[in-house]
Amino acid sequence: MPTDSATNYDPDLGRKFIFVTGGVMSGLGKGITAASTGRLLKNAGFDVTAVKIDPYLNVDAGTMNPYQHGEVYVLKDGGEVDLDLGNYERFLDIDMTFDHNVTTGKVYQQVIEAERAGDYLGKTVQIIPHVTDDIKRRIREAAAGTDVCIVEVGGTVGDIEGMPYLEALRQFSHEEDEDDILFTHVTLVPYSMNGEQKTKPTQHSVKELRSIGLQPDILVGRSEDRLDPDVKEKIALFCDVPTDAVFSNPDVEDIYHVPLMVEEEGLDEYVMERLELADEALPESERDNEWRELVTQETEGTVDVALVGKYGLEDAYISIHESLKHAGLDTGVDVNVEWIHSEELADGYNGELDEMDGLVVPGGFGARGTEGKIEAIRYARENDLPFLGLCLGFQMAVVEYARNVLGLTGAHSAELDEETDHAVIDILPEQKDLDDMGGTMRLGSHVTDIEPGTLANEIYGDTSCTERHRHRYEVNPEYIDDLEEAGLVFSGKSGRRMEILELPDHPYFFGTQFHPEFRSRPGRASPPFVGFVESMLAEDEAVATTDARN
Repeated sequence: MPTDSATNYDPDLGRKFIFVTGGVMSGLGKGITAASTGRLLKNAGFDVTAVKIDPYLNVDAGTMNPYQHGEVYVLKDGGEVDLDLGNYERFLDIDMTFDHNVTTGKVYQQVIEAERAGDYLGKTVQIIPHVTDDIKRRIREAAAGTDVCIVEVGGTVGDIEGMPYLEALRQFSHEEDEDDILFTHVTLVPYSMNGEQKTKPTQHSVKELRSIGLQPDILVGRSEDRLDPDVKEKIALFCDVPTDAVFSNPDVEDIYHVPLMVEEEGLDEYVMERLELADEALPESERDNEWRELVTQETEGTVDVALVGKYGLEDAYISIHESLKHAGLDTGVDVNVEWIHSEELADGYNGELDEMDGLVVPGGFGARGTEGKIEAIRYARENDLPFLGLCLGFQMAVVEYARNVLGLTGAHSAELDEETDHAVIDILPEQKDLDDMGGTMRLGSHVTDIEPGTLANEIYGDTSCTERHRHRYEVNPEYIDDLEEAGLVFSGKSGRRMEILELPDHPYFFGTQFHPEFRSRPGRASPPFVGFVESMLAEDEAVATTDARN
């Protein structure tokens, strides 16, 4: 389970801090801007980590609806966090912990528990200093042992729930040396009706920031195109920063090109000069260039993947999208993802998958849309369409097999149908006595043993793998023998838990109870996703060969 340290901190831990705030509107991409800055600093030889501040009252993101908040990302220690931490892990190629996500719920829970325990010795417990002190402690502890810690403050400057955090950062700037702190503010630079880039929203946003005692050192303007030179000068004049501290972050086709864009703007060099890191950075000729080579490589061909899910929001499946992209980079092909609402398939198949090269059925919670997922899986199994099932997708593959191969009419998951006569997916007995919402969850990294000679063994190149989990229900042990006798292979297991399934006589029918997408990185793509893309390429090559012969 995730840890949440409350120990005393050493003020010398963590050398440099970059605080990133956002203005004008949310969703500008300040997290990608921050992650890109971190990527460039890492290329220059520095050890970089990140902290994401989420001002909501939830302790974690675990119970949030993906429609509202996007994907719930799972860390190795089981922390359920904001999807931005997934971007930090992918860009920085690091494994973060629950301590790298600061929420208002966590802070207030800690402060109230300390008050109840008498730790404040009868003092009146207040936002300042008790809440702000806890925020600062968390940031310092997460930064411990690294060269640079990037701290992204979620939301927009002016949001009432974000005020304690901005006050904590104001105090932080007085407690640290001036050369160890850098404030970056990301704002929107929109266009007027006549196509002119307008600076007024940025001016008002910075005014709001300055009214609470924070002066940005760097301003990053998000716009469709690069900022015009006169626009940069105007922003600098009215926001009281040097002109060379105003940077463009225009729209790009792929978020992995953002580090290249801000590097061209010189953002990384300015940051290193401002934090007095330039002399310690690797010479440009010795810096890691793998990222640039990877994301700018030429690809050949395209494969079309159907993502059959229930949430009509791309951010709800962002790690899957990115993992497919990583596998495409690994295999030199573009992966085009077409989202298909699973409810459209609930009444039967109507040709939605005919033009697709492969099918992914992702995770999720709740019964809505599951019949459509089952129908899609049936089509993939019967028509040799490469299939990758993740978490709930794995479970629905078991349900589909039980219904249509074993002939168990009405077979289902007990989570989704409590009245089913054949609960092929069920909660294990030892989990049923736990009361806390989340207490029954299998979260974080766990080891899976892989059967030698299987597709899973070939994909992972090993007899075990370590992947992240987020689920409650398991394959019911009472049905495992019947499923395997009927041809379904459980090639990965963790004790009595079935973790990987496959069909030997299928081009690629592969399901995982875990979420391999949470460990995929550019340059280190997830093995199940690479195998999936390779199987689609093999199928396309086989079709092309057959067509040529005919």
